[in-house]
Amino acid sequence: MRLNRIWLFTLAVFFAFGVFINTPAIAANKEKQQTKSTAKINSKTTSKTAKKSKTVRVTVIRSAQPVVPARPSLATALGLRGQHDHLNLKSSVAMVVNQDTKEVYFEKNPSVSLPIASITKLMTAMVVLDGEQPLDETLVIDSEDVQSDRSSRLAGGTVLTREEALLLALMSSENRAAYTLGRNFPGGVPSFVAAMNRKARELGMDHSHFADPTGLMSENVATAEDLTRMLGAAYQYKMIREFSTWPALTMVIAKRPQKFLNTNHLVRSGDMNIGLQKTGFINAAGKCLVMQARVNNTPLLLVFLDAVGTQSRFADAVRVRDWYERMPPGAQSIRRLM
Repeated sequence: MRLNRIWLFTLAVFFAFGVFINTPAIAANKEKQQTKSTAKINSKTTSKTAKKSKTVRVTVIRSAQPVVPARPSLATALGLRGQHDHLNLKSSVAMVVNQDTKEVYFEKNPSVSLPIASITKLMTAMVVLDGEQPLDETLVIDSEDVQSDRSSRLAGGTVLTREEALLLALMSSENRAAYTLGRNFPGGVPSFVAAMNRKARELGMDHSHFADPTGLMSENVATAEDLTRMLGAAYQYKMIREFSTWPALTMVIAKRPQKFLNTNHLVRSGDMNIGLQKTGFINAAGKCLVMQARVNNTPLLLVFLDAVGTQSRFADAVRVRDWYERMPPGAQSIRRLM
């Protein structure tokens, strides 16, 4: 009996000792299982998160600010755009005048004073040439000239002669070139603008006003009738004729690098017998064109203001040419300019 008790006690001690030894192993095993379980859960969570991240949509928030359209031209605001005429012209204002006899063959809203944009440069050129300053005098594009037009191709510091500036102002419609011509006039730009308005009065342009040499300001205004007077006067200057028509291109390239020139706006002499032309555009003026051309051996002064598109003003000139060519000899004019 005693022996049995000793054996049971020994067995109990041995069992307890075994449990004590195996407890860390059991705990470690449990910890491993918990780690694996946690890893599986994390793996599933990560996988789900990854899958979810693929389906997440990125919302692009567009600007709530509306696109501001360009302001309509003054002619459009006055209700002149789209008015019908028997030549089906796309210009709001138009006029056709015999240069020699001053007879008016066609007119459309001829008495409305409207912005004329770079057509202004014809007056700028006349005032420069009337001033008789040396054409070979060197001019430099300075900071004031740069301020006149931020988009010009003439960089500050560019050196050119007065003649080259005049050429670029007429043929390439370079605003900085036109402005520097005014700035280098005796008395500067204010004196130059005053001379422009005096010249306009001398020509009988009673419904016109000039505010700067470039035409960028919408305060440069004239009627179609006044523009025929200015166009006829500008035609009397040989240099203006040469610098504003296609045959001058060879001479232009020789004088100035092609990068400064923009001749896309010119109607080639092969298309029409043109003696002088000038285009213009600012938002307030729309697309404009004035032209001296010979049709049926008759010198005509053509004015087109606020055309619908860039090419429409040239198409209008062609429409007028075709119409005039079909006119019977001795056709009656509408009236004669005084």
